[in-house]
Amino acid sequence: MATRRGKGGDRIEPTMGRVRDASDLRVDPRDRPAAPSRPKRPKSAASGQKTVQRANHKPASAGTAKTGKAATGSGARAKQSGKRKASSRPDAALAQELGFELQPRPKARKRPAQGRPAARKAGPRKSGKSRRKGRAGSGRFLRLVKRLFYWGMVAGIWGTVIVVAVLAYFAAQLPQSYDWTVPARPPNVKIVSAEGQLIANRGESGGEAVRLEQLPKYLPQAVIAIEDRRFRSHFGIDVIGLGRAMVTNVMRGGVVQGGSTLTQQLAKNLFLTHERTISRKMQEVVLALWLEARHSKDEILEMYLNRVYFGAGAYGVDGAARRYFGKSARQVTLAEAATLAALLKAPTRYAPNRNPDLAEQRAQLVLEAMADSGFISERDAKNAIANPALAVAGNRAAGTNYVADWVMDLLPGYIGRLDKDVIVSTTIDSRLQREGERLLSAALDKQGKKLGVSQGALVSLDTSGAVKALVGGRDYRKSQFNRAVSAMRQPGSAFKPFVYLAALERGLTPDTVRVDQPVSINGWSPKNYTKKYYGPVTLRRALAYSLNTVAATLGQEVGPKRVATTAQRLGISSPLKVNPSIALGTSEVTPLEITAAYVPFSNGGWGVLPHVIREVKTEDGKVLFHRKIGGPGQVIAPDKLRQINSMLAETLFLGTGKRARLGDRPAGGKTGTSQEMRDAWFIGFTANYTTAVWLGNDDGSPSRSATGGTLPAEIWHDYMEAAHEHMPMVELPGIPVGGTAVVQETPRPAPPRDVGRQQPGSERILPPAGGGFFRRLFGG
Repeated sequence: MATRRGKGGDRIEPTMGRVRDASDLRVDPRDRPAAPSRPKRPKSAASGQKTVQRANHKPASAGTAKTGKAATGSGARAKQSGKRKASSRPDAALAQELGFELQPRPKARKRPAQGRPAARKAGPRKSGKSRRKGRAGSGRFLRLVKRLFYWGMVAGIWGTVIVVAVLAYFAAQLPQSYDWTVPARPPNVKIVSAEGQLIANRGESGGEAVRLEQLPKYLPQAVIAIEDRRFRSHFGIDVIGLGRAMVTNVMRGGVVQGGSTLTQQLAKNLFLTHERTISRKMQEVVLALWLEARHSKDEILEMYLNRVYFGAGAYGVDGAARRYFGKSARQVTLAEAATLAALLKAPTRYAPNRNPDLAEQRAQLVLEAMADSGFISERDAKNAIANPALAVAGNRAAGTNYVADWVMDLLPGYIGRLDKDVIVSTTIDSRLQREGERLLSAALDKQGKKLGVSQGALVSLDTSGAVKALVGGRDYRKSQFNRAVSAMRQPGSAFKPFVYLAALERGLTPDTVRVDQPVSINGWSPKNYTKKYYGPVTLRRALAYSLNTVAATLGQEVGPKRVATTAQRLGISSPLKVNPSIALGTSEVTPLEITAAYVPFSNGGWGVLPHVIREVKTEDGKVLFHRKIGGPGQVIAPDKLRQINSMLAETLFLGTGKRARLGDRPAGGKTGTSQEMRDAWFIGFTANYTTAVWLGNDDGSPSRSATGGTLPAEIWHDYMEAAHEHMPMVELPGIPVGGTAVVQETPRPAPPRDVGRQQPGSERILPPAGGGFFRRLFGG
């Protein structure tokens, strides 16, 4: 066998000779030579790129092709196993033994793929080593991703298990889930005037429960934009917001941002306390999830808006709107809605009536958040910022709050336990109420300091006893004590009409004469205000000039007990001290009750029960209470009524109440000043209204110069003039239109006058025997 070496390797030509049997010609796989390695391509010096050299090869013989194929297959299998070793015999020797001649295998030309261009763009080719490094790098990255995904899944599963376990633990500390119910909203009492105008809302909320669809859409949107922007998408817990809050708090080194959703805040308000503990927070999460499972988003938002605290004692958006802007939440503007939403962060700090500048700044942030969320346009936001909301000044100081407080005190007695929203219709006349508040406040502001009085009250009733106006004090914001209903004060001379009525009922007349002179009753010596005495006077003139000595002697003449009975019959309900000083009004009464006791003078002598509640019904119209006409009946006989009215009219024309005179309109009344001028009263009536005005000091200290005939009479006059505007004049029993009427009484036959007896043996006339001091002084 001849051997020829070539550049590409050894080429062995087969030679003829002795051939063994066919079995000897089979090549053992282990003896197959490894495929020759490809020759390296030379590098181009100019471009530094690899150049592909294509060599022209002659087609190999069939035997050669088979041999090359077998060798190639053996090499491939050896490469795949990576463990088998190649044959130790040389390729040339093996081929010679088998009778083959090795030839270099021609390199196969790669055919271009179908649809691809045959020519390849010139450029750098990555070496096999570089490709192997790329595949190794991508493999490591994929393995890293797989490991991260795997451990992330493991951590997520265990984290979920831990969270569920923690929630289950804290949920177990709550009552059983079947006992979880949303507590009923505290009932609201809507108090309205006789004309249906709102006086006040009372209850824990201070406003009505409003449906979401009743509110302007920008009001709930303002709350969502500033408090919980993802409210519509989260499941009760805002994971994104919670994470952001945690990061912010860590970076700031303190709690500066919260992650609670509206649902969590509602859960806290409904079920939990406001303590800041981990246990409470986890229970809040459990309850928030429960709320989201049981209620729709709109229901949750509606409950939130009707229960959240907005400051100044207002719970719920309607109560807040009325408190700060004097209107229902149904009527708020965009700027006012933003101001209400701004309160939720810190109700006291951002209250528009306390810190208007801070409230405006916070409202601007709300408007910007609404624009960012797409709830409003940029133009609407700019317009609202340019026209900020203004709180209603003095809304809490309105005198109608005295009425509302009194109604709430009376309401349980009419309907029992309050368990639902109700509407209370009152007898209050809104116009008269405003006039009373204005006049009382203005008079005290102008003359109160000069006269030494700081407080006042006004009560006005119609002829049925219905309260048309009630002002319990000068400023409700500074003092909520209702002096019109609860203040016990001495009426002074304003009590004298009951004394004179008792005397008339004993048979005296307005023209009966008594002597005004110093008097002493059981050591008690009353004096007139002027410190003067006028001698013999009629009862009419004595009442008009408010002479204390005559009133005291009349009280003693008819008896203190009869005086007390007469006053109680007409409407005085407070305990009266049955003693001689009762005639001068030393027993304390309230402005309301003494006003009611004067009403029979105006309505024909019929007693009344003062009342302010006319009807109570539920929101759906069910009537729970309706007042029926009733009272104690006739308490003054018609003839005695004419007499006492003519006397009380004299007070306004000639006596101490001249400042209260209403021109030609028939009216009567009485001034009152207690000891040391601690109380100053004027109480008067027409055929339409009976009104009382009281001035004084809460601590009972004396005034400087306040008497019933000065400032109280002026306030009464101005109020009654406004109350009777455009009303026709109506005469009163005993008081015609245009002036007073002196009731002409048929004179009784006078008994024979016993002028005395002549002393025997002397010209001296002795006084009549018997009768005592008062009989000798005043006659029978």
